[in-house]
Amino acid sequence: MITTMDVRWRIALAGLGGALVIAVAAPRHMFGSMLMPVSMSRPEFHGLGWAMAATPVLVTLAGLLLARWWPYLLMAAGLLVTPLVAYDLVPVLVPTKLLLVANLVPYPLALAGLLGGAQSLVLRRHPGLGSVVAGLSVGSVLFVSALRGAEWSRTADALPWFAVLLVLGLIALVPALLGLRRGDPEAVAPAGTPWWGRRLVLAVIGAGAVSVDIPLALLGTDRLAGLLDVSGSSLQRNPAATAAVIGAIGLVLTAVLAAAAGLWALAGTLTAGALLVGLSAPMLLAVSVFGYDRRLGVIGALAGVVIGAGVAVTRWRVAGGVVLSTGAAVAAYLAHSATGGEPQKLIEQRSYVAALVLIVFLAAAGTAVSGAIAPVLAPRGSVPVVLGPLVVALMTNGLRTVQVTYQDVPGGYSGLLLPARNVSTSALLLLGAAAGLAGIGVAQYLTERWAERKRAEQIRKEAAEAERERLARPIHDGVLQVLAMVKRGEAGSELAALAGEQEAALRNLLRGGGSLARTAKEDLDLNAALALPGVQLSAPATAVMLPGRAGDELVAAVQAALDNVRRHAGEGVRVWILLEDEGDGVRVTVRDDGAGFAPGRLAEAESDGRLGVAQSMRGRITDLGGTTTIHSAPGQGTEVEFWVPRS
Repeated sequence: MITTMDVRWRIALAGLGGALVIAVAAPRHMFGSMLMPVSMSRPEFHGLGWAMAATPVLVTLAGLLLARWWPYLLMAAGLLVTPLVAYDLVPVLVPTKLLLVANLVPYPLALAGLLGGAQSLVLRRHPGLGSVVAGLSVGSVLFVSALRGAEWSRTADALPWFAVLLVLGLIALVPALLGLRRGDPEAVAPAGTPWWGRRLVLAVIGAGAVSVDIPLALLGTDRLAGLLDVSGSSLQRNPAATAAVIGAIGLVLTAVLAAAAGLWALAGTLTAGALLVGLSAPMLLAVSVFGYDRRLGVIGALAGVVIGAGVAVTRWRVAGGVVLSTGAAVAAYLAHSATGGEPQKLIEQRSYVAALVLIVFLAAAGTAVSGAIAPVLAPRGSVPVVLGPLVVALMTNGLRTVQVTYQDVPGGYSGLLLPARNVSTSALLLLGAAAGLAGIGVAQYLTERWAERKRAEQIRKEAAEAERERLARPIHDGVLQVLAMVKRGEAGSELAALAGEQEAALRNLLRGGGSLARTAKEDLDLNAALALPGVQLSAPATAVMLPGRAGDELVAAVQAALDNVRRHAGEGVRVWILLEDEGDGVRVTVRDDGAGFAPGRLAEAESDGRLGVAQSMRGRITDLGGTTTIHSAPGQGTEVEFWVPRS
């Protein structure tokens, strides 16, 4: 049997393996590239433009719908990217379509799988580990960016490391695959939501974010010129401005989709998207400083990822993420101001120390901020869609938009380094990400405090109601008994004694002297007390006695269970009560053949402040030193078992 701790560490190990798969499968120009608008006629699509454009959309939709099977998604992504890694190592003749699949399919699959695992950890009440796994979805890409180096300095010596990372990642996935062979239901939220409900809506939103590029590709220069009321030749002379306009349209469309997923999703998308756009130019600058000697950059990026993960695992992840993002913004601004507004001078001067500090802060901020957002999104089931396709779409269009701030660089710098000049804009974006994360943290704190106050108020109300019911029962029973004797015309010493006893008890209660509950010396026969109409009772042939207060509370708990059956089990339900005398205690089982409920329903009701089961049944039995066990499943009825000690 797999324990909870085993599952936790299996998932965490799979998260690390999934991060390695993402590092290998991520687009090779994810950070620092000048992203131009997509064209369906691009030659590298080999005439398959529409198919290639639709493939990531369909893969994203499938990955988000299959989030429960996230270990399998990660394994599939790792296997699909294998031909690309093998081709890089041994350039042999490989079918072009296979290479295109290896380029387009693995990353969205791996991203959905990794973030599904992160959501599972958070919902299993391990928010620290879940934050780390979510943060690695960004940290791993930053690390591999340092490993690849700047585009102009890439050599084949790093290629074997990608094979090593892929093999290690696939090995790390095996324990989770073995332990979660039937999927991971905890990766789906809200609990019990059918796939055609909110899960389908979020999956469609994610696929829509990926498909934003398709209508933008159809826009074209002429249509865009007509939309802006400018000449087409002016746009053709300034492709960066064209890309910026199209990127701005893409940003608006992505923000609308994020808002459709909810306000928390919108806040998370904008914060993480601003972070990734802000990381891009400084990251290109840092890796370019190291040039062909990438070892120091790799060490710095790895150290930054470890620092970011260390912050994400703590309860202070939001504050830590704000500090690290602010630190990265300060480092980027210093790189800009210390070079007189031309940070490319750091590349000429080989300023390794400055680049090392910059890359450490960037990797730490990317990991910590992304990780800190995950626990806020997980209860709403939106971690995979927000930190996956929505953020990637926002980053892609954001990088297109900031190109309008690029300037021609004097001194013959390559166009590949133009984004590196733009670190001052990146500093502002990183500060914006810090502010966004701080806002999310404050909003989450206020929301939790409001929920706690609501729960406390609900507890007070239900406790007062329970106390009124507890006091009403003996009053009700005593008065009815006296009235029944009067109705039968009975008089004499017995009636007088009972009336006197009730009067004394009522006066004692009004003075605050106690309750009307049965005294401890009066035992209760559960055989008689549980012989209720409409219920089949199985009990020992002899009387089953329990001390008065314990017996009253046990019968009240059984009545609460029967009330739940009447309210929730449906029409025509049969109910059985099994009474067992175990010597040192008494066990009562209430079972029905009604509709039943999902396993997480009680915990969800309790978190929402509906505490009837917790107080009416569990609370009573716990006060007696006993236990309450509830078993149910949809369509299989419900079984409630009480055990109460005699002492």
